[in-house]
Amino acid sequence: MNISFGYERKQVIQALRYHFFTRPEIRLLVILINVFTIAAAVLLYFKKITPISFLLFSTLWMALMLVVWRILPNSIYKQSATFQDNFDMSINEEAIVLNTHKGNQSWPWQRFSKFLETPYFFHLYFDNRSFFLVPKDAFETIEDQQQARELFKRRIKASV
Repeated sequence: MNISFGYERKQVIQALRYHFFTRPEIRLLVILINVFTIAAAVLLYFKKITPISFLLFSTLWMALMLVVWRILPNSIYKQSATFQDNFDMSINEEAIVLNTHKGNQSWPWQRFSKFLETPYFFHLYFDNRSFFLVPKDAFETIEDQQQARELFKRRIKASV
């Protein structure tokens, strides 16, 4: 199966958000800060803490959400030349072959550790932090997309 694609900024930003929120350390941090902020609101209501304490937790929550939701995805998008390129990709039983105007790269299936499906992309992970995004809209038909999904499931053993 052969596909050609480029990336849309809004879709990539959303995919990077999914990636960050699948990271256990970020999920744990968000949960802890939410719990502390809710606890601070309850304690403020019962006048057990000062408004400054509540303001501190609320500010911490807003800063964390701003960083994870806006700053990190936008900075990665701007720094990565990958998202500005156009690609031709061949997906078969042996490997994935990626072609650009700069050259080509072949990845055997064993190179991938897991994959994640999000609304716009298939995330093909090499390890916990590095991955390649395959846009779903690059496939001509829903059947082609389903074939690719089944191939990813079959050839990449661990999925998220």
